[in-house]
Formats: sequence, C-alpha cells, structure tokens
Amino acid sequence: MAEIAIILGSDSDIGIFNKTKEVLDYFGVSYEKRIISAHRTPDILKEYIKECEGRGIKLLIAIAGMSAALPGVIASITNLPVIGVPVYKEGTAFGGMDALLSIVQMPAGVPVAAVSVNGGKNAALLALRILALNNDTIRDKLSAYVREQRNKVVEKDEKFRKI
Repeated sequence: MAEIAIILGSDSDIGIFNKTKEVLDYFGVSYEKRIISAHRTPDILKEYIKECEGRGIKLLIAIAGMSAALPGVIASITNLPVIGVPVYKEGTAFGGMDALLSIVQMPAGVPVAAVSVNGGKNAALLALRILALNNDTIRDKLSAYVREQRNKVVEKDEKFRKI
C-alpha cells in the first residue's frame, strides 16, 4: 500500500517528479503518482484526494508551476499534510517565483509546506522526515543517509585541500 501520493499538475513536471522518485525509491518507500490539473480537472482532483484519505495515504506531494494552485487546492480538500514543489520551466517568466509565492501565500487555515523551486528531492526528504515520526525503519535509513551525505562532503574537502 502506498504511503505517499505525488500529484503533478502537468506532464511538463515529470522531470521534477523524477527527482522525488529517485529518493523515495532509494529509501524503499511506496508512492503512487498521478497527473491531475487543479484548473482543468478539479472534479477528478477532488475525487482522487478523498480516495487517498480512505486508502491510507499519509501525505501528498504536489508538483506545479506557474500559478501553482495545485498544492493549495489539495490542502483545501484534505487534512493530510501537503508538500508543494514550485516548478520553474525554462522560458517562463519570474524564475519560478510565481509558483513559489502561489504555494507559500496560502490563507490562514489552509497550510501547505513548500520546498525550493524545482526541489523534488527535498520534497521527498521532507516527506520521509514526516513518515519517520512513526516509522523507526525510515528514521534509521534517514540517519544513515545524513551520515553518508556528510562523509561525501568531508571526502571532497580532503581531496580539494590536497590539490
């Protein structure tokens, strides 16, 4: 059974999804994925979110660019945690700031967590930290991952100082 639902607002967000997927696959955490537009298919979105609640999904990651309404709309439908990933697409205006502001400027009572622009990897890591609150296996894997990241930096520093 999937613990995380990842919803993309458009197929143009698949590149960011892939960053999220890589981390979740590395940790062996189950997820499901959909492309559902908050603007073009709001009825499908609402139905899907209600299904997620009934099937044991624990949190949702919403990946969206430009107006990035998707995370906020999802948060207005459910009490599950929602992590928004603002997307910047080459050739669009504002460098992803429009999407970021759309996600973080939610009205009181409709919370959405936000990660960096194109931050699919951080969305997965934040989701894992939330799940780790009640899952020792994920908590242990996260601790090992953090040590591994630290060790990589130490190794790079040692090599760099020898140059």
